[in-house]
Amino acid sequence: MTQAYDVRNVERAANVRLMIFDVDGVLTDGSLHYGAEGEALKTFNVQDGLGIKLLQEGGIRTAIISARRSPQVTARAKDLGIEFVHQGGHDKLTPFNALVAQLGLTYEQVGFIGDDVVDLPILSRVGFAVAVPNGRQEVMTRVHHVTQHAGGQGAVREVCEFVLRAQGLYDKIMAQFLV
Repeated sequence: MTQAYDVRNVERAANVRLMIFDVDGVLTDGSLHYGAEGEALKTFNVQDGLGIKLLQEGGIRTAIISARRSPQVTARAKDLGIEFVHQGGHDKLTPFNALVAQLGLTYEQVGFIGDDVVDLPILSRVGFAVAVPNGRQEVMTRVHHVTQHAGGQGAVREVCEFVLRAQGLYDKIMAQFLV
């Protein structure tokens, strides 16, 4: 596990042109709540959502690759303007490779934040691999960066701001709010 402000992580984040997010345990806290009709409910962090929007404003493309299929994720992705969404199946590597090829990117230009072992095939390939501190130990020891905030509690916002700062875009984007 590397320190949060390791200069190598700043360099890695500076190269990111596409940031991909896992959902359960990253965009959410990993809990699944079931309603009376058996539907699974998810809770998303609004500050994480704004972080994704700010990342997009900085010209960074965004995507979701999730093993679970959920209409709530589809709705949240649409609400946030997340351009690429793949849900369903533990094989995350196939849609990842297809997306990287479709966009004409190299692995070094991609960031991914995950929390569990199904994320390792992607995390082992990307230029900026990130985990949340509530993730599996097998994951946290194999990434470049571990966020301070837990999944569903600001980890995504933290990594979005990290990438924006690494690319020298944070202050410019924040200026619109600090009038």
